[in-house]
Amino acid sequence: MKHFDLGRDLPMVARRAEEIGFDSLWVFERVLFPEAPAQGLYGIPGKPWPENYRSVADPLVALTLAAAVTERVRLGTGVLVAPLHVPFQLARALASLDAASGGRVVAGLGTGWSLDEYAAASVAPYEERGDFLDEVLGVCRAVWGPDPVAYEGTWTTITPSEVGPKPARPIPVLLPAGSPRAARRLVDHADGWLPVASGAARLAEQSRQLEDLAAERGRTSPIRTVLRANTRYTPKAYDGPDRAPFRGSVEQIVDDLVAHAEAGAEEILVDLQSSVRDARELSDVAAEVHAAARAAGL
Repeated sequence: MKHFDLGRDLPMVARRAEEIGFDSLWVFERVLFPEAPAQGLYGIPGKPWPENYRSVADPLVALTLAAAVTERVRLGTGVLVAPLHVPFQLARALASLDAASGGRVVAGLGTGWSLDEYAAASVAPYEERGDFLDEVLGVCRAVWGPDPVAYEGTWTTITPSEVGPKPARPIPVLLPAGSPRAARRLVDHADGWLPVASGAARLAEQSRQLEDLAAERGRTSPIRTVLRANTRYTPKAYDGPDRAPFRGSVEQIVDDLVAHAEAGAEEILVDLQSSVRDARELSDVAAEVHAAARAAGL
């Protein structure tokens, strides 16, 4: 984001987050900010793109900077838009980062929604984004698995080859479940679910639906829920009747953390960076949120 210095601020914030006691660090992906978007935010006509989508660093470069100055925290993408990347190269980059960081990568992947981003990346047709994500998952499983690696798909052909480095351990894959097909993909192929916070009651309902689908499809391993909270921090409490989840003061944010944890979220990504002036304030507010969350029993 434009109000941060990538090379100076990101390592500082990553190091400070680990010192504070956070369990993980997360990045998201936006590759451009069109002057005249082909569609609104999330594909909704007329909905403006938020200002924090301007100048978003490459997610794997950002996590590499964080990995270099930390030792413990997990390093996650929430989310990386998989069809904007060549599958083989993406699988190798994630494996290399996991090997270099000592097994700390969590791959949150999705299909995205921006026609402009798909046109700029020139990798996959937007209309085939679901099929392309399926292939990315297949290529990752192959590349991260034992040698010789071989794969034959619609967009990717890997002749039997040695491909390294391998991840330090199996990289957890998280997926959204925004459609029936996406939910089936998650149940069949992912380690966890990456929903967006839209209220604790809604999260509990979605969790039950996903559990029912998992039982129907014969899944026996648990599905980890990692919630993405698009937080809008304000120094003073927000007292309007239209308060959205994770909007307001530290106390209000922590109340929402507790409610969503009780609804089934095992980990919550609290994105504070668009609500602060600089990296120092980001670190200070993050420390305050962490202390309050721990005091609340989280």
